[in-house]
Amino acid sequence: MFGIGATELIVILVIVLVLYGGKRLPELGSSFGKAIRNFRGAGAEPDEIDVTPGKPPAAANGADDKKPDPDTKNSA
Repeated sequence: MFGIGATELIVILVIVLVLYGGKRLPELGSSFGKAIRNFRGAGAEPDEIDVTPGKPPAAANGADDKKPDPDTKNSA
C-alpha cells in the first residue's frame, strides 16, 4: 500500500494520536470512513444528466425585445 510499511504506519498513528488526542480519534475515523464510502459510491453511480429541453428564460426568448412605437418619437 503506497510503499508504506508497518513501522511507518505506527509512526503516523502515534503522531495523529499526539495531535488530536484519544477522544477525537473515533470521530476522525468515522468521518474518514464516510468520506471514503461517499467517494466510492459516487464513482459507482451512473451519470444521470437531464437532457430534456426546458423552458428558456424570459430574456432569451424575446419577451423583452420591444420595438419602439413609431407613433411616439423623441422630440429632442
